[in-house]
Amino acid sequence: MDKTQILWADDEIDLLKPHIIFLENKGYQLHTSNNGHETIKMAQELKPDLVLLDENMPGLSGLDTLLELKNNHPDLPVVMITKNEEEHIMEEAIGSKISDYLIKPVNPNQILLSIKKILDKSRIVTEKATSRYMQEFRQISMQLMDHMDHQDWIDVYKKLVYWGLEIENADDDNLHSIWETQMIDANKNFNKYIMDNYLGMLSSTGDEHPVLSHNLIRRKVIPETGSDPVFFILIDNLRYDQWKCISPLISEKFSIEQDDVYMSILPTTTQYCRNSIFSGLLPSEIYQRFPKKWSFDEDEGGKNNFEEDFINDLMQRLRYTDKVSYNKIIKLYQAKELAENINNLLTNKLNFIVYNFVDALSHARTDNSVIRELADDEAAYRDITLSWFKHSPLWEMLQELSTKKCKVIITTDHGSIKVKEPVKIVGDKNTTTNLRYKQGKSLSYDAKDVFEVRKPEDAFLPKSNVSTAYVFTKAYDFFAYPNNYNHYVKYYKNTFQHGGISLEEMLIPFAVLSSNVK
Repeated sequence: MDKTQILWADDEIDLLKPHIIFLENKGYQLHTSNNGHETIKMAQELKPDLVLLDENMPGLSGLDTLLELKNNHPDLPVVMITKNEEEHIMEEAIGSKISDYLIKPVNPNQILLSIKKILDKSRIVTEKATSRYMQEFRQISMQLMDHMDHQDWIDVYKKLVYWGLEIENADDDNLHSIWETQMIDANKNFNKYIMDNYLGMLSSTGDEHPVLSHNLIRRKVIPETGSDPVFFILIDNLRYDQWKCISPLISEKFSIEQDDVYMSILPTTTQYCRNSIFSGLLPSEIYQRFPKKWSFDEDEGGKNNFEEDFINDLMQRLRYTDKVSYNKIIKLYQAKELAENINNLLTNKLNFIVYNFVDALSHARTDNSVIRELADDEAAYRDITLSWFKHSPLWEMLQELSTKKCKVIITTDHGSIKVKEPVKIVGDKNTTTNLRYKQGKSLSYDAKDVFEVRKPEDAFLPKSNVSTAYVFTKAYDFFAYPNNYNHYVKYYKNTFQHGGISLEEMLIPFAVLSSNVK
């Protein structure tokens, strides 16, 4: 392997001979210069991996040399070394995108640490991640073989998300393949867990059972209300890994009191999950209580048109008498208006806000080839979500809230999963179109491929026909019809879908933030 090339520019370079020998003994190849003009010329010829640059050189100064280096080689790492601790010098150097800043006198180990931090970071991160994950891999694998309850699944999923993000930073394809295999195994076991336990979870009324969509507000939101206003912000279709990507930005402005996970009901779609959240009822209970406000899958029109009515009804049933507001953000102008009027909401004790961007992104990725290419994989999908969040009126609004005495809850109604394997199904013309679940009266499929609910009332699901049944895909599967099968599979394979059973769809974020205002 070729040695790392380092160019060191200092007008007193001869005095640094011991430092140079130290670095050469560590395996680096050093080239030296004693003025700015020579440094620029040598950088052009040598194409070094890194430049150590003295700030105070006669003639062409270090800062002027830095600007010229960055103009010619924008990605070249430069470490500025100076005796000058004046703030404007530091700011000018940092503004020119230096990689590090060292104050003289510097010792050899200090320089070595800076070099390793810049040039060897990827290798060191990969080695550390590999070592730590392989220890955790064995523990997670043993856990997956045990009898796990809902809290165990939350703990395991949090670990898998953490390691997925760490391994992504490590940039090691082999390590990522190992993680993917473990994620597949986890989803297989999670599917079995849901098939064995889901109906029992719905029937239970005890607080020792999982927090689900329909009891989220009662069990997780109302206990957070008190003297300070609470903003409940639901970002539609936000996965836990996406939350973990935006949370570092949020933590700069808020204290994150809870970084939790709860479980969505089935089907994992907005129509079922979000109506259940805001009504505090399971879907069949919503239909019984509000028969004119429930839309079946085959009905035309919106499926979430009565959320504010559901919230008001729930607050009455919970005997919650403080002032409540509700806002749904679908268009950009609505988001901007809300951000501008956020102070008006501070007079309410509880504010419900629905943001619809991430769900719109997942559907756009399926239908739009440009978005599909931009969000080609899980990492890119997370990056687009983070980019949107950074530049969104939502982040603008949150920054404003961070200056007020209040609490913020960030959560979602369901997640999504990148589907890979088609499962054949046959249904009549009234069968629902969702790729991850089907509702109908004449469904034909291989029972081993799906989670069957032949009696919808057992899963608290409404039925539009006496013989209606529900079936759900598992893990990475999606439904495909035999007619025009190959075209259908090609179009939908590797798209992000929701409605079925997976860790990514069902175990979803619930975070409580507090402003630092006393």
